[in-house]
This record gives sequence, structure tokens and C-alpha cells, in this order.
Amino acid sequence: MDVDGILRAKGAAVVTIRPDATVGELVRGLREERIGAMVVSEDGRTVLGIISERDVVRGLADRGPRILEAQVAELMTRQVVSCTPRDSVKQVMEEMTRRRVRHLPVVADGALAGIISIGDVVKNRLEEMAMETNVLREAYIARR
Repeated sequence: MDVDGILRAKGAAVVTIRPDATVGELVRGLREERIGAMVVSEDGRTVLGIISERDVVRGLADRGPRILEAQVAELMTRQVVSCTPRDSVKQVMEEMTRRRVRHLPVVADGALAGIISIGDVVKNRLEEMAMETNVLREAYIARR
């Protein structure tokens, strides 16, 4: 399975936020959308950064409640690790583990094409394992 398969199953919609939005707006958006990160973009296609709940917690620890008035650009990660629709789930899982990130924007032909989370990757792997188990079980029963 590849990243494109995950996007086909879950959808390719991506919630983005502008770099000049406040962290307070970000926090409200994360809650409303029930997500853990947003891609930072001015046009919805170009990835300028990514910002997650972890970034907000770090900002809160460093600056206290006034962080909510800061701009997203002040907290966002600028060197974004991304993947392509053609990357395998195994490659993506390894990259997420190695880099200790939970969200990867999917970029195709230089434009934002989706986002996947570690939860999407784990769900995909569990579904693959269940299918493999069923195939093996059926093969075993057929040989008896």
C-alpha cells in the first residue's frame, strides 16, 4: 500500500492556516476540526510550515498564556518533512518514527495534496494485518 491508498480511503482534504493567524485562532481550529496539526499555507497549495499541538504546548511553557496572541509563524516548524502519494506506507512509517513526527503533508508536483497522521498509518497497517490473517486462516482451513 502507498500513501495514495491512505488518501483515497480517508480523503485528501487538508485544514490549513495562514502564517499571520494567531495561535489562539489555531487552537480553536484544532479543537473544531478535531485534529492535531495544521499545514501553514497562504494559498492552500504551498507548504510554508506545519504547526501542531506540541508546538503550542512548547510555546505555552516558554511564554505563558500570552502565546495565544502570537502569530502562527512564530511557532511553526519551517523545515517540513513531507511525503508523496507514491511513497510506501512502510517508508512513511519509518520516516515518522525516525524524525519523531506525527503528521506528514503529502506533496504532489510541488502542491499540497493531503496530509497523513501516524493514526492513519497505524490504521492502514492494522487493516493489512487483519487481511493477511484472514488469508492465512482460509488457506490453512482449505488444506485440512
